[in-house]
Amino acid sequence: MEPPKVQQSGEGGLNVTLTIRLLMHGKEVGSIIGKKGETVKKMREESGARINISEGNCPERIVTITGPTDAIFKAFAMIAYKFEEDIINSMSNSPATSKPPVTLRLVVPASQCGSLIGKGGSKIKEMRESTGAQVQVAGDMLPNSTERAVTISGAPEAIIQCVKQICVVMLESPPKGATIPYRPKPASTPVIFSGGQAYTIQGQYAIPHPDQLTKLHQLAMQQTPFTPLGQTTPAFPGLDASNQASTHELTIPNDLIGCIIGRQGTKINEIRQMSGAQIKIANAMEGSSERQITITGTPANISLAQYLINARFRDVAAMWNDPSSMTTS
Repeated sequence: MEPPKVQQSGEGGLNVTLTIRLLMHGKEVGSIIGKKGETVKKMREESGARINISEGNCPERIVTITGPTDAIFKAFAMIAYKFEEDIINSMSNSPATSKPPVTLRLVVPASQCGSLIGKGGSKIKEMRESTGAQVQVAGDMLPNSTERAVTISGAPEAIIQCVKQICVVMLESPPKGATIPYRPKPASTPVIFSGGQAYTIQGQYAIPHPDQLTKLHQLAMQQTPFTPLGQTTPAFPGLDASNQASTHELTIPNDLIGCIIGRQGTKINEIRQMSGAQIKIANAMEGSSERQITITGTPANISLAQYLINARFRDVAAMWNDPSSMTTS
């Protein structure tokens, strides 16, 4: 939430302008936009609030609502009732008898979450009891930001009352320091398969991809390295499908070997663990300005190890070019 702008209104009262951000899944965003944008156009016109939806091919989108407090609450009411309508429509083809609650997720600067929770959880407990809505403040910040998700669930009327109370708390306790806003990442993340495990590449790290474990186990049993899901033949015909171990050698300048090894060997151990390859670094030879790295494993293991080593070089080079981004590695 951005700092409020307070203006004197004609009646002598206060007209407070707020900006509130919501985090929505693609299906929810589609519901808000409607056919040819008719639903969101109607919401803008009837509430008087500005409603903007972030661009991008992302599984999550940010919906930003800006306007005077009364316009904000009208927009929230329209969104909550639209989601309830979607739930009722989905239940018409479902055997379920109990109606699930409407759920909205606010994106709130972490510096304001303490006031939202209150001493010993007193404030959030009071909001739950007085509105009948369920309110949860995420313990961790959203990736690459200083914001947290605040999830509100319940009937539309309860959600609207809860949002009003949250706005009051946040107006009384403005954000402290600079806020780094959460920006959802695009959905397309490269996946690499190695040693019966899928990895998504995020920066310099290969992060295990849990959703694919069962399928990957089957692929590992077939011994088909780098086989994309749904295929039974190797993606790269030149690779030996028998997974026979081979060896690849790299030559690295002495003054760069430290960034590959890391403090107390942490980086090279990460690369070994993620790639599944054996990696040996030769001792420094007298009079030589280079060190030899020997990588042993399946073609898939070797390819992933090479990728991670190159990614480590790119990361260090970026830090050298931008000293302000350097952290202890």
